[in-house]
Amino acid sequence: MTSVLDLAPAAPVVPVVVIEDAADAVPLARALVAGGLPLIEVTLRTPAALDAIRAIGREVPEAVVGAGTVVSAAGVANAAGAGARFLVSPGWTGGLLDAMRGSGLPFLPGVSTASEVVTLLEQGVTDMKFFPAQAAGGVPYLGSLAGPLPQARFCPTGGISLGTAPAYLSLPNVACVGGTWMLPADALAARDWARVEALAREAAALAAG
Repeated sequence: MTSVLDLAPAAPVVPVVVIEDAADAVPLARALVAGGLPLIEVTLRTPAALDAIRAIGREVPEAVVGAGTVVSAAGVANAAGAGARFLVSPGWTGGLLDAMRGSGLPFLPGVSTASEVVTLLEQGVTDMKFFPAQAAGGVPYLGSLAGPLPQARFCPTGGISLGTAPAYLSLPNVACVGGTWMLPADALAARDWARVEALAREAAALAAG
């Protein structure tokens, strides 16, 4: 199965998008793609999320749109039905892992401890979301996992900014980071897609390690 971390290897940042109005989904996705961030995680936190995923998949073919905050088998089914091309969870259970595997879609289960990483490695899963990155120990913690667990690759997400992203991206076990800093609330409220595009371009210029 294709890995989420290999879907858009040229993009070091995955925008984590919360969409309140599905009408904003297409112009927002176009701005992110134009700025160089084609891998877009739409979180299943709002009633508009599934319609947003459908719209992006239909109207922005350059985007690789996935579903985040997937926490149940029903969420997996709904996301897959809406056309999501990958799945991201903040954590995982055996049932959720089975559902994500059963979907046939690339997925990133969330972890925050070494034991969770080892347990997933036992299950044959090597690509994971490290969440909540800053609160769970940040760069020092994630870097310390690279020695004993070099086969694990991560997309750290949670509290990461333009200023802190480079330190994560310099780690040998980090393929990309997830973030929201290119989606400031005032820009979204004003539908200032040009600003979103500019911030996306700035994020896309970061170099992965």
